[in-house]
Amino acid sequence: MVMMAAVVDACQWSGFCIQRLIEQPRSSGAKDCSFQCLSKGFLQNSILSTTSSTQLKSSTVPLHGSSYVHKKKGIHVLSANISSPSMRVELLDAWDDDYDGVIINPENLPLSANDFALALRASLSNWKLKGKKGVWLKILLDQADLVPIAIQEGFNYHHAESGYVMLTYWIPNEPSMLPASPSHQIGVGGFVLNDKREVLVVKEKCPCSCSGLWKLPTGYINKSEDVFTGAIREVKEETGVDTIFLELVAFRHAHLVAFENSDLLFVCMLKPLSFEITIDEKEIQAAKWMPIDELIGQPFYQEDYMSKKVIDICMSAYEDRYGGFIANQLTSKIDGKLSYLYYNDSNKN
Repeated sequence: MVMMAAVVDACQWSGFCIQRLIEQPRSSGAKDCSFQCLSKGFLQNSILSTTSSTQLKSSTVPLHGSSYVHKKKGIHVLSANISSPSMRVELLDAWDDDYDGVIINPENLPLSANDFALALRASLSNWKLKGKKGVWLKILLDQADLVPIAIQEGFNYHHAESGYVMLTYWIPNEPSMLPASPSHQIGVGGFVLNDKREVLVVKEKCPCSCSGLWKLPTGYINKSEDVFTGAIREVKEETGVDTIFLELVAFRHAHLVAFENSDLLFVCMLKPLSFEITIDEKEIQAAKWMPIDELIGQPFYQEDYMSKKVIDICMSAYEDRYGGFIANQLTSKIDGKLSYLYYNDSNKN
């Protein structure tokens, strides 16, 4: 009366392989259960919140029993007859987004592969009837075996971070209007000059083209970190010098950098509050205060016009011959949150 179906599925994604044994009972008629030298590191960002006040209520849709069957290749699900009242399947727990789409609750996905497949199919049918558009499905690492099932139902990869993969499904029979995956990484550089007109520079431990080069402290900002606070942190981590933010003097936009992403590098002028240097030996080979002429006298800066231009702009800002961007914290009516607006205030003096 009870049949045991064992299915092994392998799903290769982003350089790793998921292989899991799924066992599920089935019974008839019952429910189945470049400036590259001024930047380093990589950073990825999440784009969706998992909270909403418009959560859809869980409901049921009649489905004829279906289950996984053993095939030589992958996992296959028998087609369900939604006109049959012999089985009722709950819809996935989800809420509406602001664009006539749906966000599936990743914390409340069915535990079994069969239940997930049935609920996913029923939910997609329900959302189509309601005229919904985009569907966002976040699958956590401990349920990674659900990824190939969603792919088989028509979902596509969107992005991933440590601990989850984000999949999307576009319901209308037209080109998808969902936003693309995160495409930029953000780096910061700190220009710190003391009263002797010496600039704080580092020599990194790296086999790249800037190996042995004295350069500005740089790095990538952390998640939810402001640009200027990232610059202050990077300088502190690499050199031990405390600073405060003065102004943002320049930024560079490059494309097809790490993982074919675009790269934004913001150069901030910082004022030193301390002068004793303590390097991060994991990343930095050496650090020191260097006369500005000695810095730009290096062969690299004579050949790299962009890097030399950055130093020239920083010196112009230091000598009040150039005005950069200050940071002013304001509240936006769009989200009601405080954030920093960077702008040139010609009346600041």
